[in-house]
Amino acid sequence: MKYRKFGNMNWEVSEIGFGAWAIGGGWGPQSDDESIKALHRALDLGVNFIDTAQGYGEGKSEEIIGKVLKERNEEIFVATKVPPKEFDWPARIDYDVRKAFPNEYIIEECEKSLRRLQRDYVDVYQFHTWSMRFNDQVEWFEAFEKLKKDGKIRASGASVPDIDPYFIDGTLTEGKIDSIQLVYNLFEQSPAWNTLKVCKSHSIGVIVRVPFDEGALTGKYNYDTTFPEGDVRQHYFRGNNLKAVVDKVMEIKKYKDEKHLELSMADFALKFCLSNDAVSTAIPGIRNIKQAEMNTSVSDGNYFPKDEIKEMEQFAWRKDFWNEEVS
Repeated sequence: MKYRKFGNMNWEVSEIGFGAWAIGGGWGPQSDDESIKALHRALDLGVNFIDTAQGYGEGKSEEIIGKVLKERNEEIFVATKVPPKEFDWPARIDYDVRKAFPNEYIIEECEKSLRRLQRDYVDVYQFHTWSMRFNDQVEWFEAFEKLKKDGKIRASGASVPDIDPYFIDGTLTEGKIDSIQLVYNLFEQSPAWNTLKVCKSHSIGVIVRVPFDEGALTGKYNYDTTFPEGDVRQHYFRGNNLKAVVDKVMEIKKYKDEKHLELSMADFALKFCLSNDAVSTAIPGIRNIKQAEMNTSVSDGNYFPKDEIKEMEQFAWRKDFWNEEVS
């Protein structure tokens, strides 16, 4: 496992982290026993960064992580997220931070996460959504500073909108936040053209989520793929979305086979994310031992050269599957 500096924090984090949404539920059948084994295996293989959220199974993901961490002795960095008080997603441009994230709510919810995680502090405490208006309405900054002063969190962060990560650029340039979490993958490449550059120049930690575009970029889906009842992918790949994404992935696979036949599609997708040196860690969802082993094996220090990254811009695709169906 290779490690990278996390922004301006004096941390060395695994470049492959553990995305813990699925172990909280929402992605089809998942046993706690399998989740625990997957997490232990990932940690055994050198993962030292875990990303979760209060909203993953209404705290279940945090609780499972807390149980596992009680059995480990090594330093492990944990990031979690606080949802907006009104559970209003996606955040509107004019969202009022005083309603979405009042200071007392931010602090109270952090205490709940600490109890579930069985920890005295969280390494990274993140907004689970972000509005451009928060750059101007900065009352929230006081709550995060108080949590730092009280030793409850070590770094502040925000999980920014899927297709509008630049909504946070104003706050990044003012140094009011330590890290961001954003979507960056072979389809959603726009962060490399703006926000990742801002992060690098201001020493902001970068957590890359959705490196596989909800599994599509692993190449495992076809036109007939179905998802279990209650699986969030039923909505994401509804209607024309599944066919459209499968067609696009086939184009990428053709390119991959010409350039890197030795790589699986999953390896190829993860290496794309890691080839940008502004990225601190990528957090693919891991829900079993096999996925833990496959995803961590990508961390070998070999990245794509800049000329290939430039060629891959042909696969950039702006889409918003959570909120829109492609025509």
